[in-house]
Amino acid sequence: MTETTKKTGVSRRTLLKGTAGLAGLAAGSGAITGFPYVMSAEPKVLRYLGTAVNEGDDISKQCLKDTGIKIEYITATTDDVTKRVMTQPNSFDVLDTEYFSLKKLVPSGNILALDAKKIKEFDNITPVFTKGETPGGKKIGGQGTAPWKVLYLEGKDSKTFSKTPTEFVTLIPTVYNADTLGIRPDLIKRPISSWAELLNPEFKGKASILNIPSIGIMDAAMVVEATGKHKYADKGNMTKEEIDLTMKVMTEAKKAGQFRAFWKDFNESVNLMASGETVIQSMWSPAVTKVRSMGIACTFQPLKEGYRSWASGFCVSKGVSGPKLDWAYEFVNWFLSGYAGAYLNRQGYYSAVLSTAKANMEPYEWAYWMEGKPAEKDIKAPDGSLLEKAGAVRDGGSYEDRMGAVACWNAVMDENDYMVRKWNEFIAA
Repeated sequence: MTETTKKTGVSRRTLLKGTAGLAGLAAGSGAITGFPYVMSAEPKVLRYLGTAVNEGDDISKQCLKDTGIKIEYITATTDDVTKRVMTQPNSFDVLDTEYFSLKKLVPSGNILALDAKKIKEFDNITPVFTKGETPGGKKIGGQGTAPWKVLYLEGKDSKTFSKTPTEFVTLIPTVYNADTLGIRPDLIKRPISSWAELLNPEFKGKASILNIPSIGIMDAAMVVEATGKHKYADKGNMTKEEIDLTMKVMTEAKKAGQFRAFWKDFNESVNLMASGETVIQSMWSPAVTKVRSMGIACTFQPLKEGYRSWASGFCVSKGVSGPKLDWAYEFVNWFLSGYAGAYLNRQGYYSAVLSTAKANMEPYEWAYWMEGKPAEKDIKAPDGSLLEKAGAVRDGGSYEDRMGAVACWNAVMDENDYMVRKWNEFIAA
């Protein structure tokens, strides 16, 4: 994917803008105060830097309607978002990024923690973020940069993560998911139950893995461990020797012709799977949904070794203060109030505040997306296109089943620079 700072465009996980037909529309939540927005003399504009996970015209239009805040999207790839924060901290106001990037961003001093006391729904944020467990009490795998490890700072201007809760939050949680392999069951025609299948010679020239080092290395580790070649102490913090071993396995597979491609963005993954060029690959849930909406069989396959997870949230640039900081808090509070959460849930993502998202979804939608129940009605996109027929069940089942089976999280390792270099050598080999 090419680097871009366009206000709209295709980027990592692009679905909410580029394929907005998959998005659901929820009832407007209304302003946070409960009163309709009244036009102010000063226009309220926030420059929003992110990877398109939480972006979408419907979201920005509803936000403007409810709060009077105009969102100007600056969309970039995961790696380019981090670079921009490090080098151009005054070029954005609100940052939407993943938790694994915090080990790079917090030491820079270029982002500001937000005050939990100013977030209306903070106490209702799912314990996935705060305790490392599901609402039902299932413990979640903590290998990698799990969000609860980096959620708090020791103080307002601290660059040190706190092991215990404080009021200073690195990223206000917004969205997360449990990722696995996508497959074409109509072409494979047999059960798939392990990450090891990605390297099965049966799929020579028909497999793919995503080419974002901090994420791809985790998928590679899931594969290597599933093959029995190595057992990692922490897949998200490998030693140099473990990185070498992992890349050796992947490079051997590449040289043997296992991989059709190495994709970087949502559309690439969709096109590879929809065309049948690949039959098994790293994938994101909404990409699987997009392929299905095209009338093509595609499964987000639950695997016995578990899921690789990721999570995102909001903070602000160090340059934000005064009224603009107030607007940022107003925007974050609006985002957690329900409309956006329901919008994201309908993509196969999960909202950080489940209660407000649920209030903005129809009961049959919630039952399908969150409870793992058969769809009582057809699951449709806003444009009327069919996503799932009545009776369908979400791949992997319920929220509790899927998040409860998470094995690891996207990560920045202690040996990150070495890992990235070795990963790039693998891609170039």
